[in-house]
Amino acid sequence: MTTAPRLPLEGQPATRARLHAAPQAVDTTAVGARKVVAEGVRTARGMDPHGGDGRRPIAWLTINAPGRGTIPTATSWCACGRDRSAVGIRRVLALIDDHTAHRTACPLRNPQEGRAAA
Repeated sequence: MTTAPRLPLEGQPATRARLHAAPQAVDTTAVGARKVVAEGVRTARGMDPHGGDGRRPIAWLTINAPGRGTIPTATSWCACGRDRSAVGIRRVLALIDDHTAHRTACPLRNPQEGRAAA
């Protein structure tokens, strides 16, 4: 059995020579260090280009109620380590109330250090 010859891809010239990388220009006339980025470009990591007010979300309440006749589900997660879920109408409603109550008791939202001294 012989294999069929490989046809060249459309738009690609048939070449048998090895391809080499193009030589890179070296700027030897510059004085001092090379520029890495254009002037005026921020290079520090973590800078917020939108300015923000420093607030970050730390707790999420996700409720799934796909449609009529289906069973709703909910998940309550907080960065302090709290992770709860519920299935069914009554349990989802209870989890919503529990998530709301957790906002006042969460140690990340309400730090306890220094409160006794005040």
